[in-house]
Amino acid sequence: MPKFILRISEKSENDYIRDTEAECFIYSSSLPDDYLEEEIKKAQSADKIILLEGEEAESKAKILSVDGIVVDLSETTSLKKEICRIRAALPHSFLGVICRNRRHEAMIVSENEPDFIIFRIWEEGKENTLELAKWYNEFFLLQMAVEPMDKQVDFTSYPADMVILNPEDYKILVAKK
Repeated sequence: MPKFILRISEKSENDYIRDTEAECFIYSSSLPDDYLEEEIKKAQSADKIILLEGEEAESKAKILSVDGIVVDLSETTSLKKEICRIRAALPHSFLGVICRNRRHEAMIVSENEPDFIIFRIWEEGKENTLELAKWYNEFFLLQMAVEPMDKQVDFTSYPADMVILNPEDYKILVAKK
């Protein structure tokens, strides 16, 4: 059974950190700093992991002392260079990398050893992503996360270590159990 990561992209009154079984949370770096600071304190007291994503993730990760960042390198052609730059800037932080759903990119990302790789799943092309995930799981030791991008995508057959969901989809999933 995969672990769940909640992607928080907007400010909320819900206490996702205390109210879920999820152990990791990805917060948008565009959220207000005071809100992020409050969430980080809750996460630390609950022994949960906080990652940032977005344009300001790298700079805010240093300032706010979060556990790491998630970067979208799906449109980057210099994967190795970009991962090395991020690792140098945040040497003791977790690093999750979103890459194109292609073997070549997945290999390059993995050779540069992020903590985990993320494959996004759309309804159109889900069979190809499933084939990629199975291939990846067979050849690489790095952890893999999948992120359903369409609500109707069934991620349960993917051999992922983690699934990234927004809070609403997570609540629906938990309610179905």
